[in-house]
Amino acid sequence: MARILIVDDSPTEMYRLTEWLEKSGYGVLKADNGADGVALARQEKPDAVLMDIVMPGMNGFQATRQLSKDPETSTIPVIVVTTKDQETDRIWAQRQGARDFLTKPVEEEALIAKLKEVLGA
Repeated sequence: MARILIVDDSPTEMYRLTEWLEKSGYGVLKADNGADGVALARQEKPDAVLMDIVMPGMNGFQATRQLSKDPETSTIPVIVVTTKDQETDRIWAQRQGARDFLTKPVEEEALIAKLKEVLGA
């Protein structure tokens, strides 16, 4: 079973994403800020990361950059899931190492399809 790390400071988003992932057979790891997300990714080596951008402390762009630059975590695909929907945000996310980008509110089918795509399933 693939394990997905959700990094999001919204309890509502965390609950909703967790519910969808578990229903689809994924294991779920959770962090509510960028720094904890990076630490958990290094420790647990999830199969993919769903990364919010706007969070206190280390934001999602910074966390994604750390994960993509670290040899221990650089192969873990990061999908940015955010309310930020400007083209510049998409480009910046890619430059930080994100594999893909979804805008909230994300649809369950779109999220699961994107995960299958990045996981090669």
